[in-house]
Amino acid sequence: MEGIVIKSTGSWYLVKTDEGQIVNCKIKGKLRLKGMKTTNPVAVGDKVIIEMPETHDIGMIKDIMPRHNHIIRKSTNLSKVSHIIAANIDLALLVVTIKEPRIATGFIDRFLLNSEAYHIDAAIVFNKLDIYQQKDLERLHELNEIYEGAGYPTFNVSALTKENISELKNAIKDKVNLFSGISGVGKSALVNSLEPGLKLKTGIISDYHKKGKHTTTFPEMHTLSFGGYIIDTPGIREFGLVEFRKHEIAERFPEFRRYQHNCRFNNCTHIHEPECAVLEALEQKKIASSRYESYLRIMKDDFLDKELWEWE
Repeated sequence: MEGIVIKSTGSWYLVKTDEGQIVNCKIKGKLRLKGMKTTNPVAVGDKVIIEMPETHDIGMIKDIMPRHNHIIRKSTNLSKVSHIIAANIDLALLVVTIKEPRIATGFIDRFLLNSEAYHIDAAIVFNKLDIYQQKDLERLHELNEIYEGAGYPTFNVSALTKENISELKNAIKDKVNLFSGISGVGKSALVNSLEPGLKLKTGIISDYHKKGKHTTTFPEMHTLSFGGYIIDTPGIREFGLVEFRKHEIAERFPEFRRYQHNCRFNNCTHIHEPECAVLEALEQKKIASSRYESYLRIMKDDFLDKELWEWE
């Protein structure tokens, strides 16, 4: 039978077959993907072939069908080994907030950079619209302009009041959607608002630290009644970057790509060279200064090619 992996705990997998049956599965033998050193050969979102032994109701995953993309993080215990978070993603959505907890633009930019690197469309969801004061709304408008100007859709929503939830529903309908975000941004509450029948466990935020405690332990895929899937992931603490070379970083900024081919030098770093089209666009405010500052910080990282994601 063929099916899709909807949950992975590292040793056990839940597979939803094409007939709609949910089957507990294990991996048959030493299943590994060529050219990849990962702690888990099978991930949520993988399309797999399973067989059901006649003697019991535990399925065996015997093969993985080709992926069109995947996203990985550094293994917690094995720094040189990667862990696949999810595969076959249509849209990666980062859930953030202007306050409680406040998000840094550098964090957003690293998420977008990783999505670009793995050829996954990305969008930003600003949650908790119901608690924003005037200064927060002004900051929200500023960030909307920055990221929409870079080419990324943004959504301003409230999981509590359901404001603009219908707009977000239309965007994720009939797609495989990866939902990520730091703990406390209301990711699980947002998923519940989109699909109330799921009743995902939600956490509370400390009044002192304004940080939530994560409520999702393993990535899990949920079916949407209006079409498509949501892959709910554990809270992200911070981003490192892996599988990048410094000369590739600018290519991962869509607004840089619009101009960099007009630079005088083919190997322009967009930092100090004369006749740099990216720097000219920055001066003309066609590129947001916060995005360029993120680019500079990433270029200075001494851990490029060493780390990827850290999860709580």
